[in-house]
Amino acid sequence: MTDRDPLPDPVLDPAAMRKQYRADGFAEEDLATHPMDQFARWFEDAARAALHGTLYEPNAMVVSTVDEAGRPSSRTVLLKQYDTEGFVFYTNYGSRKALDLARNPHVSLLFPWHPLARQVIVSGTARRTGRDETAAYFRTRPHGSQLGAWASAQSTVIASRSELDAAYAELEARYPEDEQVPVPPHWGGFRIVPETVEFWQGRANRLHDRLRYTARPDGTWTVERLSP
Repeated sequence: MTDRDPLPDPVLDPAAMRKQYRADGFAEEDLATHPMDQFARWFEDAARAALHGTLYEPNAMVVSTVDEAGRPSSRTVLLKQYDTEGFVFYTNYGSRKALDLARNPHVSLLFPWHPLARQVIVSGTARRTGRDETAAYFRTRPHGSQLGAWASAQSTVIASRSELDAAYAELEARYPEDEQVPVPPHWGGFRIVPETVEFWQGRANRLHDRLRYTARPDGTWTVERLSP
């Protein structure tokens, strides 16, 4: 910015955008023994906030992977299951993220629950779900989403939107609403097995609470407080 430039509009200036978090504290004694139990507590809070219209898509998470050259990439996907073994999402196995994970299974997840001043940050390793588990989930998808899994060669370059629409229309004619759509062989799930899970609670004056679980070799977990 030079002397001749006008002053930035504070509404548009990122440096002027500040939100003072007023959330209650988050202490070690509040934690569940297992991080997935703690995640279930916070996910319930996020889901209830979504029901009241204060949070959008609580199961949306940012998945970050690394390619063979060490270049990271991130995208938002939807969590479809979680249990004591980790977090599950589904994708085309030919997509960029899936190819990254085939070469390097280390992955990071981020749940950005901004209206609650909360984040959950996960680091772990990815493994494919079994075909039976994949098929069971695929059957729960809306018919159009099932067709979409066939129509899209995810992450590949296409000539135009009309090419994608034509592929979908062809599938729609082949598999009308009352026809069962087969599970694509190139489509399935990844389960992210966590190695660390951080629960981040925004606090006033940027003195946030950050409590991180780390897996031990014997299957138990340690908890550390991180400085904000």
